[in-house]
Amino acid sequence: MDIGSATLTAMKFKALQENLRKALRARIEQGELTGMGLAEAAGFRQAHISNFLNRKRGLSVEGMDRVLRVEHLSVLDLLDPEEVNRRASLPVTKEHEFEDVCLVPAAIAAREPSIVRMDVEELHKYRHSFLRKLRPEIEGKRENWDRFVVLKVDAREGMSMFPRLLPGATLLVDRHYNSLKPYRRTESNMYAVFRNGGCTLKYVEVSGKNLVLRPNNPAYPVEVVPLLSGKTASDYVIGRICHVGIET
Repeated sequence: MDIGSATLTAMKFKALQENLRKALRARIEQGELTGMGLAEAAGFRQAHISNFLNRKRGLSVEGMDRVLRVEHLSVLDLLDPEEVNRRASLPVTKEHEFEDVCLVPAAIAAREPSIVRMDVEELHKYRHSFLRKLRPEIEGKRENWDRFVVLKVDAREGMSMFPRLLPGATLLVDRHYNSLKPYRRTESNMYAVFRNGGCTLKYVEVSGKNLVLRPNNPAYPVEVVPLLSGKTASDYVIGRICHVGIET
């Protein structure tokens, strides 16, 4: 079955089967189809189709494919429109001089190339002119990732980078800048780094086979993270922090 969609991957297979049952039963009730005719066309025994329609058994992926093919249905016909909308990629909204950037959980920012509606907590506006001026520095395969995300600073992470950051600040993160190359010669880059399923905000260095995460506040410890086999620092870096917003 040609699924070809992240939306379908996330759907529960049982839900798809139930939607297929409803579609077939509707056609039977309207006189467009019979159980016997469906069984013959799809190459099943009639009892097999009858049990499926009466929720006594399911169909395999191959079985569903056969039924969809003979009934000229697409998997997309079985998807809940509301579910599709929740998982749809967000279009870039441009309003005059501003562009919307999504505030998302750290785990989403770290691992999801495309940001979808269900993961968005807030929208923040930034000037087009500012975003266009930011230079990317990609390592690895990041070209197809949505470039900018916003993260919210929690108390501990904010204080670890005090006074450059404060708890509650909003951070614009450039996911197309996951290199450790300095953005400015006289200033160390601040990074959002994926750590323990969440996010830490630090200066980043590499020492041997270790990632060194340094706070700005000397009251907080330096963290040393062993690089996993085959991984580089850029695999851990969510992106460079390129703007800090402080609520007053």
